[in-house]
Amino acid sequence: MKIPTSLKHKPVIVSENYENVDGRYAGETDAKGLSLGLAQWNDRGKVDISAKVWRYTGEKWSRQSEELPLHRVLDLAILVTSSMAHFREAYRYEDLYDPENPVIDRVGLQGDAMTVAVATDNDKIKEDIKLFSQALSDDSELIGERLRTLSRILKEMGY
Repeated sequence: MKIPTSLKHKPVIVSENYENVDGRYAGETDAKGLSLGLAQWNDRGKVDISAKVWRYTGEKWSRQSEELPLHRVLDLAILVTSSMAHFREAYRYEDLYDPENPVIDRVGLQGDAMTVAVATDNDKIKEDIKLFSQALSDDSELIGERLRTLSRILKEMGY
């Protein structure tokens, strides 16, 4: 299915077969494509690149399609990998985290640091963190394949 090019987000680089590789949803997803392109929020003279997940309901392109600036896509990758690193050692804690120190990581970015922490304001955190950990474990093969691919590409680029 072809990603539309007549909408506000202007695709430049596309993956139009994403529905075939969308993790455990492959073949049964409404996420039909990914694109990198010119952001829909661009003002005259100012151009931002965004990443977009294109969702199709079977009848029309969905308003639930997501568009993110590239730095946020990478920030989400940092959040995922920091979380995965935490859960590799989380078994050491009775509740899979240290309630006295819920901060998992501080990642230096742009002169400050992004704090990665357990959401202790969640009143069901003890149950939810166990469910999260199990889901992360269940998806480890899917996530691991993508991280290895990302690692290989980053190494090839000199990072």
